[in-house]
Amino acid sequence: MDVADSLNTEKLEVSTPFIRDADIAELAKWPKVIAALTEAYGKPIKDVMVPPRIMARGEGFWLRSLCAVSPSGEYMGCKLIAASPKIRRASYLISLFDQRTMELAALVDGNRITDLRTAATAVVAANAVIPEGALRVGVIGSGSVAKSMLTALLSVREVSLARVFSPTPASRARFAASFLESNGLLLEAVDSAQAAIDGVDVVVCAARSRDESPVLLGDWLQPGMVVLSVGSTLPEQREVDSSAMARADLIIADMPEEVLHETGDALVATRDGVDVAGKTVSLADVVSGQKPARRSPDDIVIYKSVGTALQDVVTAEMLLREALSSNRYQLIPAGVVTIDR
Repeated sequence: MDVADSLNTEKLEVSTPFIRDADIAELAKWPKVIAALTEAYGKPIKDVMVPPRIMARGEGFWLRSLCAVSPSGEYMGCKLIAASPKIRRASYLISLFDQRTMELAALVDGNRITDLRTAATAVVAANAVIPEGALRVGVIGSGSVAKSMLTALLSVREVSLARVFSPTPASRARFAASFLESNGLLLEAVDSAQAAIDGVDVVVCAARSRDESPVLLGDWLQPGMVVLSVGSTLPEQREVDSSAMARADLIIADMPEEVLHETGDALVATRDGVDVAGKTVSLADVVSGQKPARRSPDDIVIYKSVGTALQDVVTAEMLLREALSSNRYQLIPAGVVTIDR
């Protein structure tokens, strides 16, 4: 074997597991995603483990990076999002590194992971506030995120009543029909958001209006309600009004600082005189038992989510374990050099 052959053999011996989008569609079981995130949020999580996201911008496109160290002690990783609103295109890639060796452990197609972790983490929050019993659920929105959230909830909880509202009658009718077919759930399609949430325990709020006016008003909230709000993640976006933020006895945030300073719901409510910061706690503090989810069954609780790298990395590492145990991945015959330094 000459030198060239030796080098080629050496290169072929280095490989990296790549979990494809099709693999994730098969591997991502809602109860496992929810269990992984519940376990992660129950462990100590320091701020330095989940730093703020970074965005580089070009003309009509951007690249965002979200990094986190998993509290499992196994992996750390980064999700990269390349997006162009101008041409309506986006790609998602998650890289996982071994915390013990610093070696690249896997690359993961991140296309489905945002919806997976958003919905699963919302269920973690709902379970923390209402840990037992059948739930009455009102859904505002009929898009993919609303569908994921209700599907995730149904995978681990009994739902005794469910209603949905979205502005387009045909869309909410299709939404209801899809759950009757997939889950046998009799989901009533109603003609207003207020009607959808009347008398429910959990409000799934996964919609924003085109003009960014709130779709959930505080006047509609009733004692004991838990609102899962995931649709407002930027300063210019609105999903719940200031009255709803004022009526909440507790606001649980996946990333408190970002929720307070980067979401339109919190920014507008604060400007309107609501002490949003004073009643906001982290999801990690609630799940770990450091802070109570509520002091009375009548407390109104709002869960506000902007999404975090912790959720991405914990979901990706769970999928990696599942992929390795079931041989559901592709080996890329290449890797990165890990050096001593």
